[in-house]
Amino acid sequence: MSHVSASSPLPSVVDELWERRAELSPADAEARHLVVGAIDLLDKGEARVAWPAGDDVVVDERARRAILLGFKVLGMARSQVGDFQHHDRIPLKTSFDGVRVVPGAIARWGSYLAPGVVLMPSFVNIGAYVDAGTMVDTWATVGSCAQVGRNVHLSGGVGIGGVLEPPGAVPVVVEDDALIGSRAMIVEGARVGEGAVVGAGTILSGSIPVIDTETGEELSRGRVPPWCVAVTGTRMKEFPGGTFGLPCVLVIKRLEPGRRHDKAALNEVLREHGVNT
Repeated sequence: MSHVSASSPLPSVVDELWERRAELSPADAEARHLVVGAIDLLDKGEARVAWPAGDDVVVDERARRAILLGFKVLGMARSQVGDFQHHDRIPLKTSFDGVRVVPGAIARWGSYLAPGVVLMPSFVNIGAYVDAGTMVDTWATVGSCAQVGRNVHLSGGVGIGGVLEPPGAVPVVVEDDALIGSRAMIVEGARVGEGAVVGAGTILSGSIPVIDTETGEELSRGRVPPWCVAVTGTRMKEFPGGTFGLPCVLVIKRLEPGRRHDKAALNEVLREHGVNT
């Protein structure tokens, strides 16, 4: 579930510009100034595209509009970092207060990285929000507008999907203290609850059923509950042409809420089911 925020820290002029977006271009200096100011608030963490609120995800549609307007009013520009040249409308992020950035990491302007974040060689897109103490490990991607909580570990090669369009689409949310295993993909508005562990290679989209292996109950579509271990699985279904396996996500263990993950114990649980973090 989600709902649109009734208030936004961004100025209402963003909505006015949105209504006449078809006529905007990089030649509109005043519009460009206003949009840059709005995206700067996202870059500093003073505004964000979305955030979890209980069972809901609150979306600030004005913030997403500001990002999309950036692609209308910002011209293509060449930049250079060492021997590497870039040609884009959206510049790279320049503010990294308290953030460890390993060579090879890329973050675009308009993304927010809280103090204590560690970026291994990875990519963080515009509109993303990554909270304190989180590690974005090697070759992981945090997509546009994705929301990642505190003390999360995105393991090597993880893909956190992005969303800018269509209007009303809900960004991916990974809540505090979650652990996402190597090469897992969390996409299409899916949500990983606080303290959850998602096994390596798991694909979680907004339409993937999440099933409790203790009861066989379908818990949700696209949402891993808090404080559990979830892995990729297959659910058999009858079709006119035969019986075929469809992907699902299986909750194989419940964890003690608030207790720090014991990686040795987690690995033992996952090995029992043939997967690793």
